[in-house]
Amino acid sequence: PPMATRKLIPLLDRVLVQRVLPQQKSLGGVIIPESAQSKLNEGTVVAVGPGAKDKNGNLQPPSVAVGDTVLMPEYGGNNVKLGEEEFTLFRADDILGVLKG
Repeated sequence: PPMATRKLIPLLDRVLVQRVLPQQKSLGGVIIPESAQSKLNEGTVVAVGPGAKDKNGNLQPPSVAVGDTVLMPEYGGNNVKLGEEEFTLFRADDILGVLKG
């Protein structure tokens, strides 16, 4: 994981995700203008909180782990800048799914 993420440990069921950046050049080397770049909702989990407690007080660990590639909602989360890098902090419930393969 990037060095900056070691400074932030998410609390409860929070998950710190670094978005996958859209391609800026096509396969033929043509630069794609920012307005035409699709906003990817994929990211890599870089830090995970310990989980949240259920109504009985039992700790429910998040269903994602550091290194997972996840599908995120288009909107939501909290943007966090650590050093020069940008991340998004989500609740584990907001993560739509884990991408495999």
